[in-house]
Amino acid sequence: MTVARSGAESAVLAYDWIAHHNANRGTKEAIRDLGKGASFTYAEIDRRVDALAAYFESVGIGRGDRIAVLAYNGVEFFDVQFACARTGSIFVPLNWRLTNHELAYILKDSSPSLLIHDVSFAEIAQNLQGQCGISELLAIGESNGPNAYEATISQFSSVNFCRKSVTLNDVISIMYTSGTSGDPKGAIITHGMIFWNAVNQGVPIGISPNSVHLCILPLFHTAGMNCFSNPVLHAGGTVVIMKAFDPGDALRVLGSPKHAITHFMAVPAPYQFMMQHPEFENTDLSGLQVAGVGGAPCPVTILQTWARRGVPIMQGFGMTETSPACIFLAPAEALRKIGSAGKALMHTEVRIVNEKGSDCGAEEIGELWVAGPNITPGYWNRPDASAEAFVGRWFKTGDAARAVADGFFYIVDRWMDMFISGGENVYPAEVENVIYQLPQISEVAVIGMPDEKWGEVGLAVVSLKPGHTIDQKALLAHCLNRLARFKIPGDFVIVDALPRNATGKVLKRELRSHFLSSSVSDVQR
Repeated sequence: MTVARSGAESAVLAYDWIAHHNANRGTKEAIRDLGKGASFTYAEIDRRVDALAAYFESVGIGRGDRIAVLAYNGVEFFDVQFACARTGSIFVPLNWRLTNHELAYILKDSSPSLLIHDVSFAEIAQNLQGQCGISELLAIGESNGPNAYEATISQFSSVNFCRKSVTLNDVISIMYTSGTSGDPKGAIITHGMIFWNAVNQGVPIGISPNSVHLCILPLFHTAGMNCFSNPVLHAGGTVVIMKAFDPGDALRVLGSPKHAITHFMAVPAPYQFMMQHPEFENTDLSGLQVAGVGGAPCPVTILQTWARRGVPIMQGFGMTETSPACIFLAPAEALRKIGSAGKALMHTEVRIVNEKGSDCGAEEIGELWVAGPNITPGYWNRPDASAEAFVGRWFKTGDAARAVADGFFYIVDRWMDMFISGGENVYPAEVENVIYQLPQISEVAVIGMPDEKWGEVGLAVVSLKPGHTIDQKALLAHCLNRLARFKIPGDFVIVDALPRNATGKVLKRELRSHFLSSSVSDVQR
């Protein structure tokens, strides 16, 4: 499938970042892979990418062909991405938390010629190869064992290949959305999207060759690849990769002079887990220049707790289809505008639209629409979904937002998570913010539940900090002083932990499925 826009823009070439940095700062460290205990300079990454591209060509993979990756975080994600850029092929990262059925759907939809996988996923990979007609498998071995992937890099390290010219409109990746409703959709990511995202993010947060970014988010997700990993590599900085997130390990790396981390990005959950860790108060965070958060509305208590430790967290908004950055809070505004997602980035347009399709006024809640060169041209093999997602050049995000008179945007909640109680719109994130103020609460998610009297009421699903208890009376009394009555949950349940996806987002669809038949207590209004 080829996607191209008309006009002169289609002739603009996408240039090779890694080759450029090899020519100008070849001995500079590009990637520090903590899981492997290995470090790679730009010269070494350049050689690895060339070798992998030569291997692709040897097995018949070329322009437009797909290469899937099923692996934990590691240098291989960047090897593959940049090798695809040199061969005109397309990178398809896979979420290793998905079931065999879900992975098979994605692989049948994207039809890769090659599946690169961690050796720990060998049985799954072989099963998927048979189900999905994949021609080639290539296993990434453990550090001290056989490693077919590294052997292939060595074998093809001096083999020439035919480097392809690609434009900013050529496809570099297909990233599949989480499929909150229906089957996952493959968002088409172009070379131009990752370039404009690098510019959009890099300028306001001061990314430079001196930047050192700690990546704890999964690299199969746009947040791991593009916030801030690709922008740092675009600038010639260093990306430090954790194989998987652990709050204690992340704090040790953030506080270590050896690693000298300057930039960090996460969704709210890792920040929450780190601030609840015993070492949080003792960790030296003074070297951290930029800490960003996105992916979901961030509870104010998280922003306040990190600010108290001298780390103002900059909120932002983005999604897979927007590469992802659209809105970001400038470092100078992080404390003054706490809770805001910021303003539109330089190369992105933003508007808030009401149900009639008209622009909202200040403080009026509507759906966020975005446009610009960082926006996906559509979904892989889904012209119906592509058409539904756009109004002209405007992409409909599905997020509820409001803007204030001075131009700052606030993400209220996912539009689909809103429910209507007694004729009033309720945005769960607002209710969750209030419940998070209770010292007993570790996690909370609010969902709408059917109610005979009010149509819908909220159900608060909470997990508690170790050694704490809470009853319904205390929770409701807390809410009564801080929320309008129609926003107060009708009931609450306690669980051990909330279901989350690989990036840490709460899976509210699983909560709805599990609690849909639960009775909801009536609350006096």
